[in-house]
Amino acid sequence: MTFSCDEEFAQQLDAEDPLRSFRDRFHLPLGNNGEPLIYFAGNSLGLMPKSARTIVEQELDDWAKLGVDAHLAGKTPWYSYHETLGEPIARVVGAQPNEVICMNSLTVNLHLMMATFYRPTKSRFKILMEEPAFPSDTYAIKTQITHHGLSAKEALILVRPRSGEFTVRTEEILDLIERHADELAVVLIGGVNFFTGQWFDIPTITAAAQKRGITAGVDLAHAIGNVPLMLHDWNVDFAVWCSYKYLNAGPGAVAGAFVHERHATNINLPRLAGWFGNDPNTRFRLHLEPEFIPVASADGWQISNPPILSMAPLRASLAIFEQAGGMESLRKRSIKLTSYLQFLLEDRGAGKRFNIITPREANERGCQLSIQAQEHPKELFEKLEAAGVKCDFREPNVIRAAPTPLYNTFHEVWRFANILR
Repeated sequence: MTFSCDEEFAQQLDAEDPLRSFRDRFHLPLGNNGEPLIYFAGNSLGLMPKSARTIVEQELDDWAKLGVDAHLAGKTPWYSYHETLGEPIARVVGAQPNEVICMNSLTVNLHLMMATFYRPTKSRFKILMEEPAFPSDTYAIKTQITHHGLSAKEALILVRPRSGEFTVRTEEILDLIERHADELAVVLIGGVNFFTGQWFDIPTITAAAQKRGITAGVDLAHAIGNVPLMLHDWNVDFAVWCSYKYLNAGPGAVAGAFVHERHATNINLPRLAGWFGNDPNTRFRLHLEPEFIPVASADGWQISNPPILSMAPLRASLAIFEQAGGMESLRKRSIKLTSYLQFLLEDRGAGKRFNIITPREANERGCQLSIQAQEHPKELFEKLEAAGVKCDFREPNVIRAAPTPLYNTFHEVWRFANILR
């Protein structure tokens, strides 16, 4: 598509956009002037679906009126509440319903997955990650290593961008896998890198790892609800995610995990057990049948009963994803939004005052563009905020802007580029 810098062109794109009405389904934060902010921070916290309030209030009403009986007699019974999320979240990540479970927080789920899939031996004990990975992942992985009595300095392999580059080349990852194949136990890659917005080639990396007997895991924090995923077909061993970013489920909302069915149906795999991961037939016979028998699905990794009030907003958001046509439909709009933003930024000073460090090719990035400011980066960020732009700053000089396809507009992209100029 041929873009134009004219404001009328941005307005025309919005007028012709078949998904333009979905913006009205979200609450838009207002600036000091009473007008909606240019909210490009969905990579940090997605906006609130208007329908979330009704769903949460329904659970509060059931609690008030039914008390404990709402577990079985509520409008959406709490006992099986997590099951209502199985099919819609499976469609978002390209999985089968028995391979996914919404539970806990991302880092807790990462620890649970590592308890099963990181079983270091004398020869195979190393873990490969990209750098920079999100700090929480690094903390979790380093403590997993030390938990097994090993040294993180020796056991953690980091693949870094080449000198003068910002993103990690796939061939660098494959080369490190091959060079350390006899030592690696797990390869853990972020689906979309939080800092640069790079979308990693998950199927290629997974295949390379598994070819050498290495477990392949993915952190989807910045990928789920952002890019199309096919975890089952890609044969990924496990994945974890949060739902408060692109899934718009609210602060601290329930997270999730994927376990490929070849593992999920294997009840003999080691794990950290909790009572809601137990076979439902004996789940309430704790004192009579104390032996843990895991559910033969991803449900078998559940620790506790469903957190209803942090699951309810996710139901609202996933319904919107379905109504919008799923990830395929949203991805088309996402590519157009970021391509338009890239065009405007490059036309208005990239390489002089700022530089885009996110991959140029649409199939190598999500809906985030990371902009490296060449001069006075914090001052530039503060001026953007003062002008009604909500985005994100990462030290030392990167501004992350994420025009998301469910609620951002092409005119907002045009305004952002104009303000930045």
